[in-house]
Amino acid sequence: MVGESGSEVVRVVIVDDHPLFRAGLRAALESAHDVVVVAEVETAAAVPETVAEYRPDLVVMDLSLPDGSGIEATRRIAADTPTVPVLVLTMSDDDGSLLAAMRAGAGGYLVKGAGRDEVLHAVRTVAAGGAVFGAQTVPRLTALLASGAPRTAERVFPELTERECEVLDLLARGLDNRNIARRLFLAEKTVRNHITHIFEKLHVGTRAEAVAHARDFGLGAD
Repeated sequence: MVGESGSEVVRVVIVDDHPLFRAGLRAALESAHDVVVVAEVETAAAVPETVAEYRPDLVVMDLSLPDGSGIEATRRIAADTPTVPVLVLTMSDDDGSLLAAMRAGAGGYLVKGAGRDEVLHAVRTVAAGGAVFGAQTVPRLTALLASGAPRTAERVFPELTERECEVLDLLARGLDNRNIARRLFLAEKTVRNHITHIFEKLHVGTRAEAVAHARDFGLGAD
């Protein structure tokens, strides 16, 4: 698609569940002559069909969606339509989210609050096949990659207690409650209580969701 100035237009799908933020982002993007928003999506479930229908040049993805993770939605795009790049634009400013987004195939990562020019630069760059990470993100990303630090539950889920992190890590490795209890020298009832607290803090409803969420962030891989 070619714009009025003769330059190629970047066709964008926005994935975010906040209507006011979507409206503001659309206005900011379309204030540029070479960007157009072709669709807006509120849920992770609607992403595959929307991307398949519109075949955009870029998806701008929030990580926190009402029915799932933007990480999984990004991974699905990378698997189903690998020619469609993803730029993450989220409130999540932590190492775990950054690493998980990279592993899922995101080509860029910005934190909400980035200025219009920064967002437009990222949209154009990632749509063209480049990689962009916000000014605050680059030093952390460089340090993480240089250190080769392992992804631990404590690092990616700071809201959990040390014991809850241990339980989640073992859940992600496929252990059942009985074996978790044996490994940590706890009663099975205590393990169940920890799992209940993990569900509450991670906003998941089942063991499978907790395991999937943990694996999204790189746990349970070894």
